Amino acid sequence: MAKSLDTDYYFTIFFDYVRQLVDIPEVDQEICRQYFQPTFVKKDTLLAEAGTVHEHHNFIVSGYMRNYHHNPDGEEVTTDINDGPRFFTSYNHFTNRTVSNENLHCITDCEMLRVKRDDVDIMAEIGITQMDYSLQILQQHLEKNRQRMIDLTTLSAEERYLKLMRDHPTILQHVPLKYIASYLGINPGSLSRIRKGLV
Repeated sequence: MAKSLDTDYYFTIFFDYVRQLVDIPEVDQEICRQYFQPTFVKKDTLLAEAGTVHEHHNFIVSGYMRNYHHNPDGEEVTTDINDGPRFFTSYNHFTNRTVSNENLHCITDCEMLRVKRDDVDIMAEIGITQMDYSLQILQQHLEKNRQRMIDLTTLSAEERYLKLMRDHPTILQHVPLKYIASYLGINPGSLSRIRKGLV
């Protein structure tokens, strides 16, 4: 039997998130209800795969996802993990409609709202605030990536782990250590030693 979706709950979480960026008027809320599709995705699903054009922007209502690609040695490199409700996609490829080298992987069961790329453009044309919050979301993503690159080059492995533990503790509670190690640029064995040393 298909999981029953509480769409009111989905949109409550979504609008609460957007209100942190802009005051979304009722008319824009109705537009969102028209174009965003509530979706339930099971654990370990690849929501979007490398080698394809990613056609959806995803808002995670609950659950944990990661974005990863394969390096030249064929190893998985995790570049993004969510720590609560937020938008999640392969931003550059989604925006430019290009073939992505990234995979979106549902680490846990995920509840989300999904919108098609073409519908994003329609919403931007007919809505009042869609363009504003979309730009702010993109800026947040770019700033997060910039800070992650700085951390990878300026902080020690232990400092990176301690920063994640301080700023995003839910990730440590719900995401396997192998993905966390990859995200932090740390060998899994080294991360295990760091964790043991902190006990």
